[in-house]
Amino acid sequence: QVQLVESGGGLLQDGDSLSLSCAVLGRTFTSTTASWFPQVPGKAREFVAGASYNGGVTHYASSVRGRFTISGDDAKSTVYLQANNLKHEETAVYYCADRSQNLQTVNTQEDRYDYWGQGTQVTVSS
Repeated sequence: QVQLVESGGGLLQDGDSLSLSCAVLGRTFTSTTASWFPQVPGKAREFVAGASYNGGVTHYASSVRGRFTISGDDAKSTVYLQANNLKHEETAVYYCADRSQNLQTVNTQEDRYDYWGQGTQVTVSS
C-alpha cells in the first residue's frame, strides 16, 4: 500500500519562505514522479511543481517559476518543495501526489496521479 506523508506547512507572512517534504511509503518501481497541488478553499487543486524522484526531470507552473524549487531524493523516496517569496494568495492546503505509471515525465493534470497525501496547510498572512 502506497502512502504519501507531507510535512513542513505552517503560518507565514508575505515574502517568507517555506520547505515542504513528501515521503512516499511503500513506493513501487513504477512510481517515478511526484508533484505538488495546492488547493484554495472552494477551488480545484492546481499544479505548481513536479519532479522525478531522481531529480532528472522538473516542471513548474509559470506562476511559481523562479520562486519555487522542487527536488527529489530517489534513495529516500522523497520529494521536496522550496517555496520562496510566498504570497497571501498562495495560502492553501498543499497536496503531494504520486504518479505510478513508470513514466519519466511530469503531468500537470491531477487526474493523472495515482496516490495522494493528506495535505499540509500553508497560511500566508498579508
